Amino acid sequence: MSTTPDLSGAEWIKSSYSNGGGGGCVEWAPRAALTSGTVPIRDSKDPHGPALFFSLQAWASFVSAVTAGEFSTA
Repeated sequence: MSTTPDLSGAEWIKSSYSNGGGGGCVEWAPRAALTSGTVPIRDSKDPHGPALFFSLQAWASFVSAVTAGEFSTA
């Protein structure tokens, strides 16, 4: 039995921090996060590629750090 959530019907949302020119674009599936307890993240340029899964706590910490400007843009 697989413990990986089925993402075949997931609705993906592109990050507002993704640039529109083809650079670092990420998407997440918030509804899948609610049902699985983990947050799936994928590369929007490779929608059929693998997804990474983060705990809800780890994802919340990451989003807080990004919002607070804790990562360098250089």
